[in-house]
Amino acid sequence: MSTATAPVRSAHTGAEASQPSSLAVMVALLRQRVRRDRWQLLVWLVVIGVLAAFSAASIQQTYADAAGRAELIRLALANPAILLLRGLPRGAGLGALTFFEIYTFLALVAGLMNTFLAVRHSRAEEESGRAELIASTPAGRRLPTGATVVLAVVTNILLTLVVALGFIAAGLPAAGSFVAGAATGGAGLAFFGVGLLLAQIFSTSRAANGYASAVVVLAYLLRGVGDAIGTPYGDGLRLRSGWPTWLSPIGWGEQTAAYTADDLVPVLLQLALAAALVVAVFGLQAVRDTGAGVVPERAARATASPLLSGMGGLAWRLQWPVILGWTIGGALTGVLAGALGNVVNSSFANNPDLSGIRDALSHMGSGGSGPLAQLFISAIFSVVGVLAAACAVQAVIRLRQEEASGTAETVVATPVSRLRWLFAFVVVGVVAVVAVLLAAALASGLSALAAGEHASTMGASFAAAAAQFPVAVVYLGVLTLLFVVLPSWTVPVGWTALGLGAFVGIFGVLVKLPDGIRHLSPFADAPVVVGDVDWTGGYWMLGITIAALAAAAALIRRRDFAIG
Repeated sequence: MSTATAPVRSAHTGAEASQPSSLAVMVALLRQRVRRDRWQLLVWLVVIGVLAAFSAASIQQTYADAAGRAELIRLALANPAILLLRGLPRGAGLGALTFFEIYTFLALVAGLMNTFLAVRHSRAEEESGRAELIASTPAGRRLPTGATVVLAVVTNILLTLVVALGFIAAGLPAAGSFVAGAATGGAGLAFFGVGLLLAQIFSTSRAANGYASAVVVLAYLLRGVGDAIGTPYGDGLRLRSGWPTWLSPIGWGEQTAAYTADDLVPVLLQLALAAALVVAVFGLQAVRDTGAGVVPERAARATASPLLSGMGGLAWRLQWPVILGWTIGGALTGVLAGALGNVVNSSFANNPDLSGIRDALSHMGSGGSGPLAQLFISAIFSVVGVLAAACAVQAVIRLRQEEASGTAETVVATPVSRLRWLFAFVVVGVVAVVAVLLAAALASGLSALAAGEHASTMGASFAAAAAQFPVAVVYLGVLTLLFVVLPSWTVPVGWTALGLGAFVGIFGVLVKLPDGIRHLSPFADAPVVVGDVDWTGGYWMLGITIAALAAAAALIRRRDFAIG
């Protein structure tokens, strides 16, 4: 018997010896992820680096005078709305002002980049079935997640270097620049952990991405509220943030006080949060089935809803949770706009010089001149416009997801035409934009009335919301055309265009971007609804939207579905 089994044992031993080591498998998985994401991550990193360098150079050129920088900081400290949107003042030095102006936006973009990366290589892989195939190889379930963590660490090290080198290239001190870069990369890693954890909790990549994005935005707002209620100290050009700032990884990054204190301890908090979340992810992954989320899916109905009898109902059913999330975000932002309008008025009632604040709010909003509260509402509704545009972008991205997964091909195999399939999602995108803007306008108007504002503020809120409608739908129309022509570019170009457009269009004037660059963003040409009403920009954007959708309708019939 021993003689007969010896060859079998020898063969078994040889098979075991031929299996690759865990390190080799990890390297192979990491190479696959780098190859898959190389262009997408390169675009993110280059854009963030260019924003850092250009913003720092613009601030140096505009605020070279120390007295001018000090006056800008005083205006910001006097206005909680500016602190809410910008950052934590730590003096009038050139580096400190740059960090105050740009860090929170860089951290916000880094957070979105990392949450998308986390969900793309975890929950999306499980949805497509690729994760189960890889788990059947020597890679198992842990090594792919480990490779994703390594990719995130390398990406955020590169992000740290890119931001630091961008600031150094603009002439800022190297030590403070590397601290600012570390605060950005640390925030990115913290949000990577958030995205990876939510990918374990929810059973679809759409839900995981939606909730992860909401966490990033919530962290930005918590940081803003903490800064807005902070306490000035020292020479009156510095602010000690309130407690909500400490609930946010972006707020922790602010506490590094780059270019002044250069304190890296808050970065350790960001890294500790990332490490704790990754450990939790491995723990959850060990106890759940592949493809399942910690939060179980609801049991389906025994019979389909009558709403699903048409293509429009199906498009709505696939997207309504995401639309609801953006609508709630719009309503909360509207409450903020209405409630703080009265605070802005009262804060400057005894200030004889409001020109700086008026100019800042005018450029951030729709332009023009008028009552300070209306200028403030218009400025905040630029942020609502970003939320509405994001909802439109996600409607088109859902088109791409349906096509890539193969379900769209199944739908058009029925009597549903390609054109009907396409425009069902477009119509839902328009409805989503309207829902976000109406929720924000109603919340803003009611909160303003509750705060003691005049009834005309209700009309100002709805006018500010209407001004953002053309901005949001032009993203919908142009991205729909891009989806038809270059489907694989839909997701990266959609989010990149939105992020760049928001920064360039809303904050471009504050960092003195050239008008030629600033007006490449739809947000810079939103209709003027404060003072002299001017809808010229809105008409142009609506015309571009109609032309783009008409071209998409003509071309959708002529291309094959791009699956995968």
